[in-house]
Amino acid sequence: MFKPKVNEMNWFLKLILKNNISGITLAPFGIYLRKQYMTSKPTINHESIHWQQQLEMLIIVFYLWYLIEWFIKLFKYGSHAYYEISFEKEAYSNEYNFDYLKNRKPYQWFKRIRR
Repeated sequence: MFKPKVNEMNWFLKLILKNNISGITLAPFGIYLRKQYMTSKPTINHESIHWQQQLEMLIIVFYLWYLIEWFIKLFKYGSHAYYEISFEKEAYSNEYNFDYLKNRKPYQWFKRIRR
């Protein structure tokens, strides 16, 4: 399993992202975290799960699916649509399971689409 590089979020990412976002995974470039989260194991694990999701979906397909799913769920969940995205459900439910990526089977997020 290829491990992503974890970087501090630069000024440009801070500018375009909301203040409440602690990190973002931009495969194939790496994981970018706000300074205060650089040592947060759950945050790094959460973003590492996204890294695996992006790789298994060939990166571009991941972003397209993410946006489409968010848009569809926006009508049902409004401002909470982000938390209903299957990729986010997988990452949030396993961010404290530090062995998750060692045993994770591909496309585990798919099981969470309707939940």
